[in-house]
Amino acid sequence: MTSPLTLTSEHRCFGGSVAFYRHASQACGGEMRFGVFTPPQAASRKVPVLYYLAGLTCTEETFLAKGGAQRLAAELGVMLVAPDTSPRGAGIPGEDDAWDFGTGAGFYVDATQAPWSSRYRMFTYVTQELPALVAEHLPARSDREGIFGHSMGGHGALVCALRQPGRYRSVSAFAPIAAPIRCPWGQKAFGGYLGPEAEAWKAWDASELVRALRQPLPPLLVDQGTRDKFLAEQLLPDQLRDACAAVGQPLTLRMQEGYDHSYFFVSTFMEDHLRHHAAALNA
Repeated sequence: MTSPLTLTSEHRCFGGSVAFYRHASQACGGEMRFGVFTPPQAASRKVPVLYYLAGLTCTEETFLAKGGAQRLAAELGVMLVAPDTSPRGAGIPGEDDAWDFGTGAGFYVDATQAPWSSRYRMFTYVTQELPALVAEHLPARSDREGIFGHSMGGHGALVCALRQPGRYRSVSAFAPIAAPIRCPWGQKAFGGYLGPEAEAWKAWDASELVRALRQPLPPLLVDQGTRDKFLAEQLLPDQLRDACAAVGQPLTLRMQEGYDHSYFFVSTFMEDHLRHHAAALNA
């Protein structure tokens, strides 16, 4: 039995609903929050579920407010679930000192270093605890799951899928941090959450996980804007492209001319991603 959910708000949306919940999390040792779009089809049957992982500084509300996904998700009959990006109010010294580490920056890893290891277990939360809650309390088909995300969340979506081959029927990402062990964001986060041994970081790096892949994932879809100010230093999609090519992992990497890192970019290509996922989830 999972923990009970507390509904904090609910809003009618495209014939379905957007709802926000909070609950006591065992994985993260305190309260966690998530948002859900439930499509109208769920009134009569369980529906496939697509998890969205947001980026640095975002919350469980960001995607559902800015992503522009609900209209098409209602048409396709897909539930959308968006967790928060970290624990909040954990009482850890320094958790609110920087925008790219600590609060709002959980990086979807299970921290191994004190004091973060007691609360910052986002991988376990996203892949185990949250899906169990969704399966128990919401009309979702746990045998039909997909995952996608943006920036830090794109990294998270790829890592969740790569560490669990066969788990997700579909995977995609918008401007993911594709090689975190090679960029300042990832090095800062991994050093703090995982410790100084860089070899241990590889287990949470999408490009490194692809290179070690023994069981291929479903075809990956990745969109990246060419005017993204983080492209050259932080995102490094070429690392993911080269890794996929080396092992034969199907990847469609689309460099979108003139687009930046914002939700204007994400919402522009949201339909392509939802159709990519629905083709697998509704098959």
